Amino acid sequence: MESFVKKIVLYFFLVVTLGWLAPSISLAHFGVLLPSDDIVEGNESRQITLSCQFMHPFEQGFMELEKPMSFAMFVKGENKDLLNSLKKQPVDGCTTWVGTADLERPGDHIFYFVPQPYWEPAEDCYIQHFTKVVVNAFGLEEGWDQPVGLKTEIIPLTRPYGLWTGNVFVGQVLLDGKPAPNSEIEIEFYNKDKKVEAPAGPYITQVVHTDSQGIFSYVMPREGWWGFAALNEASEKMKREGREVAVELGAVLWVYVADMR
Repeated sequence: MESFVKKIVLYFFLVVTLGWLAPSISLAHFGVLLPSDDIVEGNESRQITLSCQFMHPFEQGFMELEKPMSFAMFVKGENKDLLNSLKKQPVDGCTTWVGTADLERPGDHIFYFVPQPYWEPAEDCYIQHFTKVVVNAFGLEEGWDQPVGLKTEIIPLTRPYGLWTGNVFVGQVLLDGKPAPNSEIEIEFYNKDKKVEAPAGPYITQVVHTDSQGIFSYVMPREGWWGFAALNEASEKMKREGREVAVELGAVLWVYVADMR
């Protein structure tokens, strides 16, 4: 009888422990930057909105995002500061931001934001995700493959818009302006309204690695927004409570794919 009771207690302990650990295993952090339109047609200037978030995209778990250090638009080799356009937008008790931008000339517009470093106690490190998205305007497909000059970023080798479900997306990860070999790429679907249910934890975050030239590829199996987060550790550490801690740098790029109908 005593042995049986011990087994029950042990079983209960394992269930509680694994249930507590599961979220920390499956939850990947992503900077998110989603425009109201990824392709703008016509010939008249348009204003679009862009949502800046820090979250777990598949599980739709939001985290607090302080006002970014920078929020800007890169077009035809020029940067335009958009930081003052940001307005707070609370979601599930967390702060997210919404900005606006005027599209006035043809070409590809690369939007990006650089957040304040986020302290993650579970990983004992700071996290900083340099997040980008490309919006095509007025039919001129030019500029989507240009680097912005961020600390780390993904350079699309596949045009990052006008993609069908099942297309292969190829990108190159740069760190300090150089190809980043063997970078881990976390990939998640922006599971709005939680329409997709993962059959098991590993389905939530897909993982690939870059080759010796920092290049990776992935086939997106469902219509919607997909985020690619290339992770590397910064060479410099940051101070926290009198000690030096690591900094995880994420190069994040969002792309949209559509179903053929």
